[in-house]
Amino acid sequence: MNDHVPPTGLPESGRPADDVLADLTAKRSHDVRWADGRTFALVFDGGEDVRAVAEEAARLYLHENALNTLAFPSLGSIQSEICGWTADLLHGPEAAGFLTSGGTESILCAVLAARDRAVAERGLTDPEIVLPVSAHAAFHKGAHMFGLRTRTVPVTDGWTTDLDAMADAVGPDTALVVTSAPQYPQGTVDPVPEVASMAAEVGASCHVDACMGGFVLPFAEMEGRTTPQWDFRVDGVTSISADLHKLGYAPKGVSVILHRSRELRRYQTFDFDGWLAGRYITPNMQGTRSGLPMAAAWAVMQYLGVDGYRRLVRTTLETADSIRAGVRAIDGLRILGDPVHHLLAMSADPEMDDTIRRIDLFALGEAMADRGWHLDRQGPPPSLHMTVSAGNAKAVDEFLADLSQATEHVRGGPTGEVTQYATLE
Repeated sequence: MNDHVPPTGLPESGRPADDVLADLTAKRSHDVRWADGRTFALVFDGGEDVRAVAEEAARLYLHENALNTLAFPSLGSIQSEICGWTADLLHGPEAAGFLTSGGTESILCAVLAARDRAVAERGLTDPEIVLPVSAHAAFHKGAHMFGLRTRTVPVTDGWTTDLDAMADAVGPDTALVVTSAPQYPQGTVDPVPEVASMAAEVGASCHVDACMGGFVLPFAEMEGRTTPQWDFRVDGVTSISADLHKLGYAPKGVSVILHRSRELRRYQTFDFDGWLAGRYITPNMQGTRSGLPMAAAWAVMQYLGVDGYRRLVRTTLETADSIRAGVRAIDGLRILGDPVHHLLAMSADPEMDDTIRRIDLFALGEAMADRGWHLDRQGPPPSLHMTVSAGNAKAVDEFLADLSQATEHVRGGPTGEVTQYATLE
């Protein structure tokens, strides 16, 4: 047996760099065209100038490691400054936190901190998370990982948390109550003050998942698009997550997790001195942390400033408004709930005229994909989800034209002729 046979597929000798990079470029040929504004998920584009700043910052910090900020004090400074700027936006003068790799990690940290707080302060032995069915799946992942039970409550007809059901579910074993600003599936903002009050009454933590809205809602408010208070101005809110790599327009992956105070933040930190290599302290799920996304986020925030974010949010909201109006103008389609920011879900209208054939939303999604558009499919009910960003503005008219044509195609057009797509009964 030859012990020197390389792993299958790995070349015996290295290849020229130009050939390697050409292959990588070719691999991308079937990826979604996010730079053309044709993707309503996954990547959010602030424009060529924002990209250029982020890419240069990424090059400077390609190899740095935030595991030890004594070795890399610049990354300690970057983290502290980003958290401070975000705390200012979210009206948390005493708030403190850390950077994470994304919304899921921020949520996991919030769940862990809430559990440890409940154990330390209230002696809970069987802690629970109370959350609406609209809350992000990462909360269930956190409950699974950290040994909490989940109690889910329904949403109202307007797709916000059912407060009566929430009040019934919150109790002496509640460690964490979850609310969203906005929630992902339909883009509505939960009644945060009411939910936070319920959490405070039993001594539980209240986390606001603003992964999608943390870098939109503050600037939308500056632009005059107000929403009921949801951030640290609300008594009882103990932590907030906000993703810079979404509508903060930083590259993947960087998110902010903030706690109302340093005292609450300490429940997130892991501090261990029981092995042979000395004291080991980590503020989140990772050990080694790449400095690249941290530095790129810092550069983007500094480059844009408040005025730049207001401009991008203004464009985003105007684009989302145009899409909502365009969807509502198409017979047989509706927007779920009444979202007013950048998230929306379109579904079939159950109350349309009997002469109009109902639309199979997933067939519509396939028809739009055939036209080069990426929309996420979700349910229940069957719907197509969109996260609108400033990068979609350039393509909104083309999108609405294709959506109108694709809708007619999947239901057979004005004559009602049968097509290759099935329709819902």
